[in-house]
Amino acid sequence: MRTTHALAMLFVACTISPHTFAQDTLPGHLDRIRSAKAVRVCIWPDYYSITYRNPKTQQLSGIDVDMANELGKDLGVAVKFVDSSFAKLIDDVTQDRCDVAMFAIGITPSRAEKLRFTRPHLASDIYAITTKSNRRIKTWDDIDKPGSVVAVAKGTLHEPVMKEMLKAAKLIVLDTPFAREQEVESGRADVFMTDYPYSQRFLANADWARLVSPPGTYHVTPYAYAVKPGDDAWFDRVDRFVSDIKRDGRLMRSARQYKLVPIVVP
Repeated sequence: MRTTHALAMLFVACTISPHTFAQDTLPGHLDRIRSAKAVRVCIWPDYYSITYRNPKTQQLSGIDVDMANELGKDLGVAVKFVDSSFAKLIDDVTQDRCDVAMFAIGITPSRAEKLRFTRPHLASDIYAITTKSNRRIKTWDDIDKPGSVVAVAKGTLHEPVMKEMLKAAKLIVLDTPFAREQEVESGRADVFMTDYPYSQRFLANADWARLVSPPGTYHVTPYAYAVKPGDDAWFDRVDRFVSDIKRDGRLMRSARQYKLVPIVVP
């Protein structure tokens, strides 16, 4: 299957530390984590089902919140969550604001130039959200037509993908996911592009929204955890953790809780 082969090749490319990577990481992430008795984990706290902070309770939930806590248990240290975003991801990781980024980060060529990715644990295609009242967009094929307006959030993988894929529709890039959603709800944009986990939770909380799914595979992206290149021992430990949670069932148990089983990578 071509999609599976492409994901495998991308994973291999992204887990090899290339010669072009800077090797100036201070040695010993593991030593520093053990000394501090805490691992710093970057998250995006608006990512439904992945790393979501409830605005009322301030409690975090999601599959990668669960897995971050499991990583802390395996290391025998506390977990310190550090708020990040896709726009800030590379700076936060490479500037050592966190030890690892754990919020279902899509492996893309541009990110792989700056970050080192573990083996993927999830993989999602791209989906569109429109309003129930939108008359222009009935099916996926209606999206890329003259007059259609497609919104994406800056820094997400959807920005470069849709720039490449769209031929007739107008693409607008918004600073935040919330702004992207407002454009669609107000009618200024016809759809916004997102992934499987975000779409499922969003639909459950927005009574005006309607999902538009591609008829087949559109652009599947593997999701993984990311660390700063240059510390092989730390990368190997995080990558082994991903192998462990797949093998012992922790990843699948959390995926069932958050209804993400369809996108788990074995």
